[in-house]
Amino acid sequence: MKLFQQLLVAPAALGLMAAGANAAELNINGVSEYAAADQVTSVTQFSDVYPTDWAYQALSNLVETYGCVAGYPNGTFRGNRAMTRYEAAALLSACLDSVTGMTDELKRLIREFETELAIIKGRVDGLEARVGELEATQFSTTTKLNGLATFVVGANRFLGTADRLRKNSNADFGGTVFNYDLQLGLETSFSGRDQLTTVLRASNLGDASVFGSGGPSSLTVLDAAYEAEAGSDFVGIDKLFYTFPLGDSVTMTVGPLVGQEDMLAVWPSVYPSEPILDLFPLNGAPGAYNKNKGAGVGISWSSPGGLHASANYVSANAAFSNPSQGGFASDESSGTGTLQLGWQNEEWRLALIYSKIQNGHDLIAYATPFTQQNLNRHGVTHAFGFGGSWSPDDSGWIPSVSAGWGFNSSDSDHRTEVQSSQSWTLALNWSDVLIAGNNAGLAVGQPVFATDLQGKESPADGQFIWEGWYQFQLSDNISITPAVFYLSRPMGELTPGDSSFQQLGGLIKTTFVF
Repeated sequence: MKLFQQLLVAPAALGLMAAGANAAELNINGVSEYAAADQVTSVTQFSDVYPTDWAYQALSNLVETYGCVAGYPNGTFRGNRAMTRYEAAALLSACLDSVTGMTDELKRLIREFETELAIIKGRVDGLEARVGELEATQFSTTTKLNGLATFVVGANRFLGTADRLRKNSNADFGGTVFNYDLQLGLETSFSGRDQLTTVLRASNLGDASVFGSGGPSSLTVLDAAYEAEAGSDFVGIDKLFYTFPLGDSVTMTVGPLVGQEDMLAVWPSVYPSEPILDLFPLNGAPGAYNKNKGAGVGISWSSPGGLHASANYVSANAAFSNPSQGGFASDESSGTGTLQLGWQNEEWRLALIYSKIQNGHDLIAYATPFTQQNLNRHGVTHAFGFGGSWSPDDSGWIPSVSAGWGFNSSDSDHRTEVQSSQSWTLALNWSDVLIAGNNAGLAVGQPVFATDLQGKESPADGQFIWEGWYQFQLSDNISITPAVFYLSRPMGELTPGDSSFQQLGGLIKTTFVF
């Protein structure tokens, strides 16, 4: 309809230019000449039309698109003379004839694709209705809500010749448990490039469960393990921090409750964090990657070539005003300062990391009981780590491989303090195993174990941990993961005499993503 309006209005306006001429002044011969002229196919056919003319483009469109403009027999257009109404009528008639032909073809196409157009119209109407409903009921224009619910059913059995330790462990931690963890994440953006992250969480995977911080060694902690300060089954703030860009390649993170892992430039492992033991995704260096959480600030840099770097500091006791109990960057802050340099592309990830850790605050959680109790005394630990991973282009029987090694040097004046300790992991995970969407994993490693003491021979603190799991993906949002794990010597140096002590466990984990 707009096209017809344009064609009608334009000649009418031009015709008004000749409103001062009466019928006696009409050039009948000129009209006849115009009407009899052949239509031109290019504006260049007019000898008196130039690209510099103000209406050149409009005239070109009428000639070349619609083919409805004729000149005078002498090859001129006479664009500067007044147009009579007869000339306007001749121009309008020629253009309408052209448009009518196009309209008839359009009507034929509409009739031919009537069914398809009706389907598209119905879909558009449905989408408009859904958009309207979402706009009316949306949670927020700036915030996304996501959730993760985890059910864990499992049990442990303790074996070995250390009779008293075995019997006591089975009596205290041998029962079957049914635990849960619920996380609600709020991601808020104010500019499209920044993000305020808020995580609400509730769980009963505390120190009462062997899959929390319970058990004789506390080495079977799951990634899902959490307990609010008020205790189990209480909703608490797990994380609260703000991330924003400083230019195109630098990102800043700051918050009163942020994890070390939230501010790293690269996470070198591709082994999933959610399946089983929290030890294995920590790149073989749970000292350097200690996931300290509290008030923190960090900065990260990324280059187009895949090189990344980051620096951050986290203080778990920053909320305490008493400097003898906490404070930010104080002697009792329970702090971790971390530097990382990494590189990654579609297949490879590599990272070097250094963390300076304040001892005495359980910051190195995944260590043998002997090493952990020594590191809980005041001092400083310098933790180093090197880790990497490789992922194949296509999923199948070739697994993704993640490996890492960690070394820790501790400064202390105490004679029997742990002076150095090590750790490592090797993890494999497969995608689309047996059935598309199902995944599997296998990992082995050693948690942090003492290798050298101050003024004493090296202890026999080492042990091995294995785990295996298979994830059934029931739908896009629900998965079930059965798993088994084994600890060859969970007490390390604290194992009595020459006796043996092992831990065997299994669980079934159901995960709901929403």
